[in-house]
Amino acid sequence: MDRIFEFAANHYILVSAFFLLWTLFFFLESRRGSLAISSQRATSLINREEGVVIDLRDDDEFRKGHIAGSINVPFAKLNERVGELEKFREKPVVLVCGMGNQASNAGRVLQGRGFATLYRLRGGIQGWRADSLPVVRS
Repeated sequence: MDRIFEFAANHYILVSAFFLLWTLFFFLESRRGSLAISSQRATSLINREEGVVIDLRDDDEFRKGHIAGSINVPFAKLNERVGELEKFREKPVVLVCGMGNQASNAGRVLQGRGFATLYRLRGGIQGWRADSLPVVRS
């Protein structure tokens, strides 16, 4: 334990930078508007808690393969179509995009509109497929 204090004293700039980055990481994660969940947790939310899946990809990508029962609301049209999602405000909502990038932005939008329980699928539909879970083509 003494060696930790000795290291911190000798390398105070390095230790300070570590704590600054650590704090910044948690600050940015708290502002994402939704919590990242695994495919297994998303499946559990859908099956046990009547979770709603909102797919944020474009129509063409959605038709190539999507999670069964998901609602397609392209991210570019989210502000226009958020009224359609009002009925799901009290249910757990799982946001899905291509790789997980747009879901955090959509989470902030929906959180601002009063959606209580928002999740984003870690890795997006790519993560879902990587876990060998089924997709529906339409």
